[in-house]
Amino acid sequence: MSNKDLKDRIIVVTGASRGIGYHTALAAAAAGAHVIAIARTIGALEELDDQIRGIGERATLVPFDLTDFDAIDRLGAALYERWGRVDGLIGNAGELGAITPLGHMNVKEWDKIFAVNVTANWRLIRSLDPLLKKSDAGRSVFLSSNAAHSCKPYWGAYSASKAALEVLARTYANENMETNITCNLVNPGAMRTAMRAKAMPGEDPETLPHPSEIAPTLVHLMMPEILETGMLFDFPRGDWIELGN
Repeated sequence: MSNKDLKDRIIVVTGASRGIGYHTALAAAAAGAHVIAIARTIGALEELDDQIRGIGERATLVPFDLTDFDAIDRLGAALYERWGRVDGLIGNAGELGAITPLGHMNVKEWDKIFAVNVTANWRLIRSLDPLLKKSDAGRSVFLSSNAAHSCKPYWGAYSASKAALEVLARTYANENMETNITCNLVNPGAMRTAMRAKAMPGEDPETLPHPSEIAPTLVHLMMPEILETGMLFDFPRGDWIELGN
């Protein structure tokens, strides 16, 4: 990409206060996009805003919890009123939950994992779909995981939620085959994030890629010339994977 390949495009990034979301929001701003940065932590969003301002760009900070589904509805209405469109959605925010046998999983924790990883992304699609259709090239990407396919013991809630997310994204892609919208998934692989540290506490984080390394890939998938849809980009392999039939 050249320096400003996303100039004047409106890109929504969830989980933008740290890790992959933070670095992706910063990279999108550096590419000229106006970033709508969503996260729960106001202080961390303000730090992101300082960084974006430091490179001469501007962002809109939207601090709320993605399980506040009414807030997601208000987001779509507010973005429509201000810009009349959205050019890209990067659904990065995720919830790991406990690594535990399915029979031991707390009901409230199960519900929260699905609320963040599945329902919130569906609500984002529901709220932003009309705005993505107003773009000349609406691009949507959701962060998945190899857990959606590996079915490892004790990872049941997280794995099931990511599998559901993949079906959600692929269905949305198929529904938009005749529109200007594409929808894809990205498997980041093992990465130096807080979620990974929680899942693998004995692992040396210095042996893993930094979240800033995947940011250019996610930003590139917001480009109008990206025509792939309903597919998964496997970051460790650096290649597309066609899912299902």
